[in-house]
Amino acid sequence: MMHQLVKPFVLAFTLNIAVVSYAPLISVANAEPSADLKDSGRGLLVAQEEEALTPGEQANADFQDKLAGAELLSALKEGGHVIYFRHAQTEKDYADQVTADVNNCSTQRTLSEAGWQDALAIGAAFKEKAIPVDQVVSSQYCRAWQTANLAFGKYEKNPALNFLPFEDYTEAQVEQMKTNVMPLLTAVPSAGMNTVIVGHDDIFESATGIYPDPQGMAYVMKPDGQGAFEVIANMLPQEWSEL
Repeated sequence: MMHQLVKPFVLAFTLNIAVVSYAPLISVANAEPSADLKDSGRGLLVAQEEEALTPGEQANADFQDKLAGAELLSALKEGGHVIYFRHAQTEKDYADQVTADVNNCSTQRTLSEAGWQDALAIGAAFKEKAIPVDQVVSSQYCRAWQTANLAFGKYEKNPALNFLPFEDYTEAQVEQMKTNVMPLLTAVPSAGMNTVIVGHDDIFESATGIYPDPQGMAYVMKPDGQGAFEVIANMLPQEWSEL
């Protein structure tokens, strides 16, 4: 669930907002709207959609894969990547960071049937494509470790992947989440293997400026061994079977 920051914390993105002009309205029963009015209405929708995107959402929408298809699969088979999954789809999408108890699934958002199926399909694709995975790390929230377990049959919980228990984050809190997760994102996997991380949207955005959407979205990263990484590709749940 997206949370509004008190101040922007990522690089600013310039949004080209459409200029909307309306033709004068004439009150005539059953009159057809003019072409100008229809066009201006479409312009308003475009403007509203552009205004609705946060910088992180825009970065997600604009992201261009550096590797895709057979090239991406070949790179993954060689290992050395960190694959960050946002947990699979939940029954409802709402902010539960304040009310959720990590030890009680009933207080949290839970995976939907579609989420269960997506997680299982991801795991089946990794097995079919022979993508090597060693470590699987999850947040302590049920929707995250259940996604990891359904897909990969194993996981270890790490509180560094938990979001902070606030409705809106300050810049300091965003920086804290980044500090928590960066060691996991920059750790080079063991030789010939990949590391899987299953976490949440805000955590990933704090480190990359990218808001991973929709639920189940994954980003493939290549750590450089010097405390940084390159973002290589993003993958929707259904795209793993298409590699």
